[in-house]
Order: sequence, then structure tokens, then C-alpha cells
Amino acid sequence: MRSLSERTRHTMSSVLAGEGGGWLRRLAFAGPAIIASVAYMDPGNYATNIQAGAGYGYALLWVVLLANLIAMLFQALSARLGIVTGKNLAELCRDSFPRPVVLIMWVVSEVAAMATDLAEFLGGAIGLALLFGLPLMAGMAITAIVTYAILIMERQGFRPMELIIGALVGVIGLCYLAEMLIAPVDWGAAAAGLSSPALPDAAALTIAVGIIGATVMPHAIYLHSGLTQGRAPVRGEADRRKLLRFSNTEVVLALAVAGMVNMAMVMMAASAFHQGHTDVAEIETAYHTLTPLLGAAAAGIFLASLIASGISSSVVGTMAGQMIMQGFLRVRVPIWVRRLVTMLPAFAVVAAGVNATDALVLSQVVLSIALPVPMIALLIFSTRREIMGDYAVGPVVRVLAGLGTVAVLGLNFVLLAAFFGLPVPFLAG
Repeated sequence: MRSLSERTRHTMSSVLAGEGGGWLRRLAFAGPAIIASVAYMDPGNYATNIQAGAGYGYALLWVVLLANLIAMLFQALSARLGIVTGKNLAELCRDSFPRPVVLIMWVVSEVAAMATDLAEFLGGAIGLALLFGLPLMAGMAITAIVTYAILIMERQGFRPMELIIGALVGVIGLCYLAEMLIAPVDWGAAAAGLSSPALPDAAALTIAVGIIGATVMPHAIYLHSGLTQGRAPVRGEADRRKLLRFSNTEVVLALAVAGMVNMAMVMMAASAFHQGHTDVAEIETAYHTLTPLLGAAAAGIFLASLIASGISSSVVGTMAGQMIMQGFLRVRVPIWVRRLVTMLPAFAVVAAGVNATDALVLSQVVLSIALPVPMIALLIFSTRREIMGDYAVGPVVRVLAGLGTVAVLGLNFVLLAAFFGLPVPFLAG
């Protein structure tokens, strides 16, 4: 019997050839954007969204929407790069830039991959530790075992991995759907916050910077291009154009779900904490505060979503790290070695007694430093006709991508300046 991946590729070939294209058969093309969307629902988002909702109610929902739109654009460009060139972003960097530049890019990207995995790994461990009353180290050990067990499924082909990650994304989505039914959401205020851009004070601007500045994740940009390269059998330009349409649709749908999950996080925090608990900013505090406010079910669902987020994003982070190393250096290491290398910093941080939430914040700072590398490279390659041919982005997309790049990198600079205590005039007061 053929593996699921082989059957999926056969279905893809049939749909591209015009032999039936119902929505069920088109699901064969789903997967890359779903995996990439995990980066936008990882534990690093939880603390920021909780802080936004607790401190400012529904007022910053529009920031989440803006961040999600920027994410859609760049993930679509990354997927386009892989489909059109047959190479991933790291490989194109290796082939296009001088070797010293490539080595620097690789080091920065590897550090970003480790920082990403630190946040994701700690998030899953915190959820397990709180839910089952375990020491944090025990939660980390369980997270390590579960993520490795999922990673070895990649030996069976790309489809089983996509289905597992998709199931975990479904768990996260269902958890927050349940939270919306439990929490007393003020839907009128939520609609106003979504449609009326406003920043109540300078501290709100700082939180908004945190939401947008860490939106486009370095590893997600690298990974998406790799997940789409050579994934579907393309026999001509008609197939490629059809594949790009399917890819763009999946990006919009997958990241729309991720955006709604993030909005649900903010709305839950707003409904539970904004009146009387505006200082809630840490995951552990949110869990302990939810129980008396909304009941044990709401608190347990919150942790279930955090565990699913931590495990799925840790798996995706390891996949991205493997792709970065292979793309830049043409070196592929066994998956258990990759898992060990990205896992050890998290154990070291906890063993040193560093506060887990502080470690999550620090990881976001590292990601902010690393973000320009893949983001600018993606923008350069997407506009080059010698690389993309007729699929090079047009003037409108080029302007939107340029504005998005300037906005995200500028806000990352503000985030870094605030973290290191440098004066930022419009954040004063």
C-alpha cells in the first residue's frame, strides 16, 4: 500500500490536471500554511495578548488584526518563493550572497531558531507543570519526549506530520472557541476595538509595539518556503499558477484562524481581567486568576491550549532549524541531535533559576534582532525577475511589502530600545 504522502501527491497531480477539483480533493494542497501558522499561536504570544487584554480591554484588537495582515503578506511571499524557484529561502541566500555574509546570516538565524524553541519549549512545559502540578523540569522532560515522538513521524512522509500539527492547531482553536462561550465577552466593545484604531497611552503603544514587532517570525519565513518547494508535482506554468492560487488561499485561511485565536486570547483576558486585575501579565498568574473568576473549566482549557501550542510550535521550530542548517550549509544532522541542541538552552535557563516568563520576553528580544535577516532577504528575492521570472511581485505588492518591512523593523527597533533602556521620545511618559 502506498504511504499517505504518495496518495496525496497523486491527488495533487489529478487536481492540477483538471481531473476533478472538489474542495475535499483540494485539501490535498493544505499543510504548509497550517504548519507556518503555528508560529503565530506560540506561547510567546500568550503573555503579550494577556497583557493587552488585561491592561486595555478590547482597545488593542485592531493591532492584532494589523499584525495578522502583515503576516499573511509575508507568508504568502515565502510560499511563492518556494513554489516558483524550487528552493527555500536559506538555499537562495547561500547561492546569492558572498560566503562571509552567508555565514553571518546562518549564525544569526540559528540563534533565532534556538530563541524560538526556548519560548515554545518553555510554554509547553509551563502548561504541563501547572495542569498536573509537576515541577517545571518534569514538564520540560515530558515536552521533550512528546515533541521528539512527533518529529520522528516525518520519516513516514510530509503528510502525517502535517496532519498531526493540523490536529494540534485544531485543539488550540477549539479551546479558544470554548473560552469565548465561557467568558462574558462584550461583543460591542470588541467590535469597536477591532474597527477603531486608538492607543490610550504610551504604555499601550509599548504593548502594540510588542504585538506587531514580533509578528513576522524568522523561522516561519524560512520554513514556509521550504515546505512548498517541490511539494507538488508541477508540469507547466498552468500548474504553477493554479498551485499559487491554492497556496494563497491556504495562507489567508490558516492565518485568519491564527488571527482569530490571538483575538480570542485578548478578548478572554479583557473579559476576565480588565475589571480589577489589570496587572495580570504572566501565564502563571493568568491561570491562577482565571480559576476563581471564570471557573476551573476555563483555566483548564487555557492550559490545554497552551500545551498544544507549546508542543506544536516546538516541533515546527525544530523543523525550521533543520531547514536553516541544511539550506545555508548543506549539512543535515539527525533529528535527535537537532532536538537536543535546541532543547539544551531551555534546560539551562530553568536550571539557572531564571523566571520562565522573563525567558520568554528575552527570547522575543533575540528574535527582534534576528528578524531583519530573512525579512529583507525575502523582499529582495521576491522582486528580482532573474530569480522569480514572471512571478516577481508587482508594484502594488512591492509597496505593501516594503511598508510592512519598514513598519515591522521600525517597531522591532523601538522594542529593542525600550528593552535596553534607550530613550524613545514618543514612548516617554
